[in-house]
Amino acid sequence: MNVTVSTAEQLRLTAAEFDLICQKLGRTPNFNELCAFSGMWSEHCSYKNSIKWLKTLPREGGRMLVKAGEENAGLMDIGDGLGVVFKIESHNHPSAIEPFQGAATGVGGIHRDIFTMGARPIAALNSLRFGQLEDEKTKHLLAGVVHGIGHYGNCFGVPTVGGEIYFDASYQTNPLVNAMSVGIVKAGQTVSATAEGVGNPVMFVGSATGKDGIGGASFASADITAESAQELPAVQVGDPFQEKKLLEACLEVIATGAVVGMQDMGAAGIICSTAEMSAKGGVGMKIDLDKVPTRQPNMKTWELLLSESQERMLLVAKKGEEDKVQKVFEKWDLPCSVIGEVTTDGILNFYMHGQLEASIPAHELVLGGGAPQYERSYSRPAYFDEIEKFDPSTIALPTDIRKTAEALIALPTIASKRWIYRQYDSMVGTANTNTNAPSDAAVVAVKGTTKGLAVTTDCNSRYVYADPRKGAMIAVSEAARNIVCSGGQPLGVTNCLNFGNPYDAGVYYQFTEAIQGMGAACRKFDTPVTGGNVSFYNQNPDGPVFPTPTIGMVGLLEHLDNKMTLGFKSDEDEIYVLGAITNDLGCSEYLHRLCGVTHSPAPYFVLDEEYALQQLVASLVEAKLIASAHDVSEGGLMTTLLEKSFSGGRGFNVKSPERAHDGKPLRADACWFGEGQSRVVVTVPAELRTAFLQHVAKGPVPVTLLGRVEGQSVLVDGNNWGAVVDWQRRYDTTIENQLAGCA
Repeated sequence: MNVTVSTAEQLRLTAAEFDLICQKLGRTPNFNELCAFSGMWSEHCSYKNSIKWLKTLPREGGRMLVKAGEENAGLMDIGDGLGVVFKIESHNHPSAIEPFQGAATGVGGIHRDIFTMGARPIAALNSLRFGQLEDEKTKHLLAGVVHGIGHYGNCFGVPTVGGEIYFDASYQTNPLVNAMSVGIVKAGQTVSATAEGVGNPVMFVGSATGKDGIGGASFASADITAESAQELPAVQVGDPFQEKKLLEACLEVIATGAVVGMQDMGAAGIICSTAEMSAKGGVGMKIDLDKVPTRQPNMKTWELLLSESQERMLLVAKKGEEDKVQKVFEKWDLPCSVIGEVTTDGILNFYMHGQLEASIPAHELVLGGGAPQYERSYSRPAYFDEIEKFDPSTIALPTDIRKTAEALIALPTIASKRWIYRQYDSMVGTANTNTNAPSDAAVVAVKGTTKGLAVTTDCNSRYVYADPRKGAMIAVSEAARNIVCSGGQPLGVTNCLNFGNPYDAGVYYQFTEAIQGMGAACRKFDTPVTGGNVSFYNQNPDGPVFPTPTIGMVGLLEHLDNKMTLGFKSDEDEIYVLGAITNDLGCSEYLHRLCGVTHSPAPYFVLDEEYALQQLVASLVEAKLIASAHDVSEGGLMTTLLEKSFSGGRGFNVKSPERAHDGKPLRADACWFGEGQSRVVVTVPAELRTAFLQHVAKGPVPVTLLGRVEGQSVLVDGNNWGAVVDWQRRYDTTIENQLAGCA
């Protein structure tokens, strides 16, 4: 699997691209121009090894208001003259080197992608991956990342409402930090990242430019090595208070009507925003770099072009209305300077003190223009042979199911993440409805309406490692399932595709298969991919990280009254499992962490069965025939039941089903700890039992009565496993105990 690409091969490709640049320019580029191409043709900006496959994903349909990739983030209609804007992106490499600033600036950057379109961010989520929690370096990285996310989000004033975190050795030196932002915009108030109107002024607004972040896009397009710490200047430095001012100033200046187009100066800085805005509008720009506000003297041309200093925007204003823009930014005490103008020729001409320093056709720099596009070779990874050898009959049944359950809920991937989420402000803005009544997805009120947004991030990378196509389908399906279990209708997807080196044939196989699985599931659920991020080169000295195509999904609740929560509600409510209970153990935390099996097949999953399950759950919520709903995921059925207990402290009395869905005797460990997909645990009040059973009998989804809500203890097959409060204490304190002193 860990196929090293020879230095000669990498140099050959670099030489080929240099020749291509010379061909496009008709001459040899100067140093500044070569720096511009280096940033823009990096993997991080050009998607040169992924774009051909990304184009196979469903990119239109549903409630989409702009096509995927047209703007900084996805935009979907939610009715009442409102749109939801959302996107997820990675900040993996910076977080591996400087976890606090790496994570903080990831949060800041994704919020800018939202408000640069004219939307106000109302919710943040994240998806995190780290190595083994017992390792001291992992503790350092985790503490720094969580502190960075909390610091930036809390100061900026947008609640962190949800997320996920997994621990696995494959992420030991290359953590994954994916940040998602969700915002609301009124119809007619969106702004495009497009430059147009010859003679219109090009304006720099926001924080002054420094030398932090130079080369960040190229840094994100290379493997993490022992020398990566020397790349520390490539890590940006964020200031959430400046970003808060920038947010308010940008929304205020949009309202003046003076703005033609605007884009965040994210990866590759000024060269990226000028090139992309110009190419999109079919225009060029004349830029005087000496007019860019700086916080360090004597910055060179290439430094100004490539700096990724944070909290900055490039804005094209209507000619003659510069004063309107400047007054707004003066009010908010933010730098604002006219640095150039829009031209007709499609050329980016950069000057310093009247001297032409670089001249490049904008079209040739950008994705979809002159940037190269490749389709790498790929082949089936050899480790699949180990997966195919797995024989579940070799797994001995646990001698004590209760002790196994106790060990399982104390595993870091399953245990409570409250040490983490308590560092995030989840209530600022007062729209988060999950604070006291949690659902499978976070549900955020859309103020001024009866609507709510259900938002989630999901991906089990072990499933994707075992079967990239099926694992990616499961990631999409679980995201949709969480939204449906919360009372919402899935709308659309943003993805963050985290993989290893694309020149590794096995890694590229994982990528292509995952894309195909994602596409199939998104078409099934009518959730088009609105955009996202590809992050390659997530490697450590032992090989690539697990393939991690993180799914960010947004759903709509037309009425917040339809919100469904996950916890048990009342004694005597009956507990049912919707979906097939199987003898499947594949890729479960139980099998991997407690039985020591490193290679096993992905869990049971059939896309049509998943779709039928979600249709059933949605109809039950709509008909108000259930009191709670919580899907079965990591840790299996027992973890689901315990988590339903923890939300309110109510106990349960359940009995093990005797047979699996296929009629064979059911293994106790598969019953309680297997992670077979397409299952939801619901509770039904006694007075609704008849109507519920009549409703579920109409469809193909298997329904199993497990028992009832009862008291404050856990009873399984007539045995008292102890008080819910004791189980919750174990669940809540595992990570806290390991991270004592790290806050």
